[in-house]
Amino acid sequence: MMDIRSDMLSRLRNRKPGYTLDRPFYNDPDYFQVDLENIWYKDWLFVGHDCEVPNPGNYMTVDVGAYSVIIVRGRDGKINALHNSCRHRGSRVCAEHRGSAANLVCPYHQWTYDLDGSLMFARQMGDNFDPSQFGLKQVACESAGGYIFISLADEPMNFEPFRKTMEPYFLPHRLREAKVAYESTIIEKGNWKLVWENNRECYHCAGNHPELCKTYPENPSISGVSGAADDPETAEHWAKCEAIGLPSKFQIDEDGQFRAARMPLLRDAISYTISGRKAVHMRLSDQVNQDRIGTLLLFHYPTTWNHVLSDHAITFRVMPISATETAVTTKWLVHKDAVEGIDYRLEELTHVWTETNDQDRQIVEENARGILSPAYEPGPYSEVHEGGVAQFVEWYTRFMESRLSGEGKPSLRSVA
Repeated sequence: MMDIRSDMLSRLRNRKPGYTLDRPFYNDPDYFQVDLENIWYKDWLFVGHDCEVPNPGNYMTVDVGAYSVIIVRGRDGKINALHNSCRHRGSRVCAEHRGSAANLVCPYHQWTYDLDGSLMFARQMGDNFDPSQFGLKQVACESAGGYIFISLADEPMNFEPFRKTMEPYFLPHRLREAKVAYESTIIEKGNWKLVWENNRECYHCAGNHPELCKTYPENPSISGVSGAADDPETAEHWAKCEAIGLPSKFQIDEDGQFRAARMPLLRDAISYTISGRKAVHMRLSDQVNQDRIGTLLLFHYPTTWNHVLSDHAITFRVMPISATETAVTTKWLVHKDAVEGIDYRLEELTHVWTETNDQDRQIVEENARGILSPAYEPGPYSEVHEGGVAQFVEWYTRFMESRLSGEGKPSLRSVA
């Protein structure tokens, strides 16, 4: 693996700025393993929403590479993350994607754990057995603005800069009290970086996303976000939203890993529907009393991008499966009291992004197939339309360079 790490580092250091990556970054299994070890097993990862585990005993599971993790609401109301590996012989304790349980019971030999992971019962283990030494291993877990993040690192990075940036934007939308109206997961046959590169530009939108383009601007200052401050329409939109107490202006962290901004939709559209009208008749939050607030965007590499509107939210989670497969999970959140068939029609709520997701899947898969060709070589990003893609690749390059070389700032410093 050291030879692979050295090869990756050399390629990153010699990469031409503003160009795509060399082929192995998109399809080599050894490169993928280094990605897992240096990003996915060390950074904060979005896994789901507080509202998905509203009561003690509610749980969901998520797989990150070789790890399986349980997210469960404790008896004290705290959300816990636990390794889904029994301390007896390693069996998965929770086999279902989600559920509810008074205690966590391993189906193999019925070792029984409390909702905080402590071992409560292990049958006939002998007089010298100490249950306190065999609780489920803990995973670092944080909640911010209704979003649950975990870190598999032994010493997690400081989560507070993200919380400080993100929560003022998201708390008014009360996503902690929302509910998931619909969830879908698609498997895209492409590397996780290709999924992100496709997301970070709308250069391809006009030719590929007829449904989305009814309401979402192709304007690169909006899709790329970083140049939005120079756009008069965006500046006017920010002023209007901030006047009603909604933080809106573009914010990015110093390393470029996360960013947030509230962006206008086309022609004062309210929601992602073919007509631009509301998809849900009940507003997502009682604190937001206007409809035309555009879309609140949040990007957090490597796991999530988001759109929060006045009537609903769409959240996306990226999870790597292999060097050439990525799972993209989309969730549509609505007000907790909204009733399907009365306050919204599920097909209308989900249509635009269901179609867009499938179109993006096809794009990513064709991109991945083309990169397999021996004729492939890195190509230039559009300076006009693909600034967001270049920014993502620069983030990846900087992070991997610092982690592979050990020469960067101590980005894995734990919270004091």
